[in-house]
Amino acid sequence: MTALPDPAALTSAAVSVLKRNWAGSHTLPASGLYPHQWSWDSGFIALGLRHVDADRAQQELESILNGQWEDGRLPQIIYDVTRDDDYSPGASFWRSNDLPAAPLVPTTGLIQPPNHAWAAWEVHRTNPDASERNGFLARVYPRLVAWHEYLLVRRNRGGNGLASVVHPWESGMDNSPLWDEALARIPDTPQHVIRRPDLAHAGAGERPSTKEYGRYFWLAEQYRDHGCNDLEGEDSFVLEDPTFNALWARSELALADIARSLGLSPISHEQRAQELTSALESLYDADLGLYVARDVTTGSLVRKATISGIIPLILPGLGQAPAVLEALMGPGFLGSSPHMVPSYDMRAGDFEPAQYWRGPAWFNMTWLVILGLRVHGAHDDEAHRLAMNLQSLALAHDFPEYVDPVTGAPHGTRNFSWTAALALDLMHTEVAPL
Repeated sequence: MTALPDPAALTSAAVSVLKRNWAGSHTLPASGLYPHQWSWDSGFIALGLRHVDADRAQQELESILNGQWEDGRLPQIIYDVTRDDDYSPGASFWRSNDLPAAPLVPTTGLIQPPNHAWAAWEVHRTNPDASERNGFLARVYPRLVAWHEYLLVRRNRGGNGLASVVHPWESGMDNSPLWDEALARIPDTPQHVIRRPDLAHAGAGERPSTKEYGRYFWLAEQYRDHGCNDLEGEDSFVLEDPTFNALWARSELALADIARSLGLSPISHEQRAQELTSALESLYDADLGLYVARDVTTGSLVRKATISGIIPLILPGLGQAPAVLEALMGPGFLGSSPHMVPSYDMRAGDFEPAQYWRGPAWFNMTWLVILGLRVHGAHDDEAHRLAMNLQSLALAHDFPEYVDPVTGAPHGTRNFSWTAALALDLMHTEVAPL
């Protein structure tokens, strides 16, 4: 079992990363590669900040809520226009200020997984005095409800209650093998000239290819050019993702807790969480023993064994939890005791341990898997091993974006905020099994 790093050293280093990436009202994912505010990053970052600075954890979440559109959506990115040339596509690409439903601050029209209500509840629960002093829950609750209503009304594209993503970026797992078949139908010839400032901060072998970026930009142009309208425009990429919907269900459970705390009825949130958990069963693939994505355009399941199919373990009462636990502990994922959970089945012919979402282990995903094991009371020793490894690799490699699951070698950018935040969270919450 990997030894836990010195708590004082981990705390000091992690807090230093979060301070370095602080932009005055929010935390950048990484000051070089990601110079704006990202939506689900802020959720994960708040989960770490809650242990060291409750007011800043609250501010982190309220900052992303300041980018909320009139239709309830929380955007993938809120832009710092002074750094528009440092990331592509920037605010000038999206032109959100020309749309009447968009906020005053410049944003993307796309969204990201909804972990915000869950983070808000945990921030409150960790320091209720600070939360109550600031009136935090009362302020964020109606806005979080509106965000979830947006998903229900505007993103139920398959008609079965699950939210669809209309771009790989919305999943947070940009070049996951889950999207390969759907992306193969998409032209890689956008009108926009593709710049790659990301390659100044990470090697080409660690990032999506230029051809993939061509398809990403083509899809983004399509969505932008019909006004980011989910109800009237035509989208060429529409998929239901297990992780996106599992985080939505988990956040509905958090909204139930928030409602209770505010003296409101939790019933609608509990019911929706149960409906989402049940609807996820339509994404289960019995041969793989995992949840998979569904291509809404074709109606077919995408039979790829990825980390996304494991994350629904964060939900209590998950119908296929025993089978998913078995697949998780099997040879494709944890059977050979990798340092952290790979993002793709290690037996796959196109498994790439250094290539973004096509094999490397991500700190947020391993954190979610640890939680899933705890939720189901399963494999306590393995959950603890993963927690120790996560903290040790984070500290040893200057908080990398992701690592080779087998060797632990760091990849992507360094001083990555959610890596620091989630290592900090585990240091405060992880308890060794008896």
